[in-house]
Amino acid sequence: MSTLITGVAGFIGSRLALKLLSQNKTVIGIDNLNSYYDVKLKKHRLNFLKKYKKFKFMKIELSNKLLLEKKIKNEKIKTICHLAAQAGVRYSFDNPRVYLKYNLDGFLEILEYCRKRPYIKLVYASSSSVYGKNKKIPFSIKDNVSSPVSLYAATKMANELMAESYKELFSLKLIGLRFFTVYGPWGRPDMAIWNFTESILKDESIKVFGRGKVSRDFTYIDDIIKGILSAMNYKFHIGKGKHVIFNLGNNQPISVNQMISNLEKILGKKAKKIYLPMQPGDVKKTFADIDFSRKELKYEPSTELYQGLEKFVNWFKSYKKII
Repeated sequence: MSTLITGVAGFIGSRLALKLLSQNKTVIGIDNLNSYYDVKLKKHRLNFLKKYKKFKFMKIELSNKLLLEKKIKNEKIKTICHLAAQAGVRYSFDNPRVYLKYNLDGFLEILEYCRKRPYIKLVYASSSSVYGKNKKIPFSIKDNVSSPVSLYAATKMANELMAESYKELFSLKLIGLRFFTVYGPWGRPDMAIWNFTESILKDESIKVFGRGKVSRDFTYIDDIIKGILSAMNYKFHIGKGKHVIFNLGNNQPISVNQMISNLEKILGKKAKKIYLPMQPGDVKKTFADIDFSRKELKYEPSTELYQGLEKFVNWFKSYKKII
């Protein structure tokens, strides 16, 4: 039996695929290789996966129902990890329809695929962004999440509601994972840690929104992968379909100013900071309550930010030499 990973050329998807393949598991990977950020980076990620005989890659647009069904209808799939999505908060301001196509239509087709095959467990990516204007700290899965501050967050909240309805109607087994600011080697170029590292090395200025006082629950990629693997192996209670939500964060918010300070120490260079007000769609703090994840998934993040940043910087320097 295989694991199907959507968004396999993405940051989290590629790292999950690599972990499963290293365990001699069979992985089917889907990605549309869109140009939201450098396609070369996505292809570099894929090149590592294609070295494994048990990896099969398909370039597919998830919202293309007919092509999706045709390509994977005969595959023996046990678990789907749906990680494909249009990411980015600010990008949604000028490109809203892209989010509806990829985050809603694409997810709907995955749900429909599972509807016809209710034996499949679906693990899907949600986001800490669903907490929106939530003032209670830390963010708990029991909190109200009805106040998103971006279209991206609204689509992720919609995914959770769609999953809940399919659980009720069709007894599916679904797990939603709310990721908190994932970073690490092979990360995304549109994220602050990548941008700041590159700019500091080039002696270029960095724009620090919220004057660096905003805090994020930075979570290292290896800890996220451990959480996903635990979710894939999670045992539902016998009976009707289940839909469970988990927070996957580091349970330790750190200010952007502190993150920059850590980068400066690691790089041995001072950042040229331009302090700016908070941007629309941003929040002051994210902080994951992971008690439920600890209890049910045995999830325990173990990578401190400084340690994770060191690993990212070492990878970044070597990657830039390659390209």
